[in-house]
Amino acid sequence: MLILQESCTDTTGSFVIYAPVDIVAMNVVLNGGDPDYVALLPSGFAILPDGGVGGENGNGGSLLTVAFQILVDSVPTAKLSLGSVATVNNLIACTVERIKASLSGEVA
Repeated sequence: MLILQESCTDTTGSFVIYAPVDIVAMNVVLNGGDPDYVALLPSGFAILPDGGVGGENGNGGSLLTVAFQILVDSVPTAKLSLGSVATVNNLIACTVERIKASLSGEVA
């Protein structure tokens, strides 16, 4: 697997978008193959200023948006299991905590 990643930071905010990509599928595309057969499930996060005034040192806060695209089951009509929901919930919670810790200078 390779990780395809894009990131940007400017005065309006910051974002990181990434997607795991199969190496074999990527090599097929790089050699002229059909890119429609490469599965891309991008995930990522955006950090935007909340526009408010206050908080620590008179600075406003931030809004964090986290998004994941995860293939839970290859059958389109399959129902989500409670285990799958719990796994995704844990993934989101851990990701948010790690982002918060990295921005505050803590070790997560």
